[in-house]
Amino acid sequence: MARKGRVKRKTRETDITVDIELDGTGRTAVETGIPFFDHMLESLGRHALFNLKIKATGDIEVDYHHTVEDVGLCLGQAMAEALGDKKGIQRFGAMKIPMIDALAEVVVDIAGRPNLEYRVKLPRRKPRTEEGMPPLGTTLVEEFLRAFASTLGADLHVILHYGRDPHHSIEAIFKALARALMEATTKNRRIKGVLSTKGCLK
Repeated sequence: MARKGRVKRKTRETDITVDIELDGTGRTAVETGIPFFDHMLESLGRHALFNLKIKATGDIEVDYHHTVEDVGLCLGQAMAEALGDKKGIQRFGAMKIPMIDALAEVVVDIAGRPNLEYRVKLPRRKPRTEEGMPPLGTTLVEEFLRAFASTLGADLHVILHYGRDPHHSIEAIFKALARALMEATTKNRRIKGVLSTKGCLK
């Protein structure tokens, strides 16, 4: 059975549809109105080998926060739907990824207990479009990850070991997240039921 999830969410602030297929090839189509955020989400799908389609409109003329957070909520929910009862998945995933001057590490446990430990220090920059700057406030990365972890039911640990350029640092985080999620969501034929002494993942 294909492991797919689809979530539609509409509020006064955002209108979002997310489709995900975990056993994909990394095919992506992302439109959020925030180009750098699109790039990061495309990178997530590509490096996790998830087929990912996201269409989001929001009040980005006011602030990016609503759109970024709500996309995180929807993506986590869609992934949880695709995982279903979580039988056979490896549950844990960990990866370190370099990106020029940056090194990021992400560790995840998809056990139904939402948590985010975010050990990242980046300049607090407002969204801007000057050459060389990603048009995404770096503090919004934490909000996206917190929302994502909450609806996926994941214990998510994100560490930026070092990094000078915000673009490189954020991209390293998203790529490490992708590979950690790919590992955690992969099925292992030796795992009977769920990988837990309790007999459940929740």
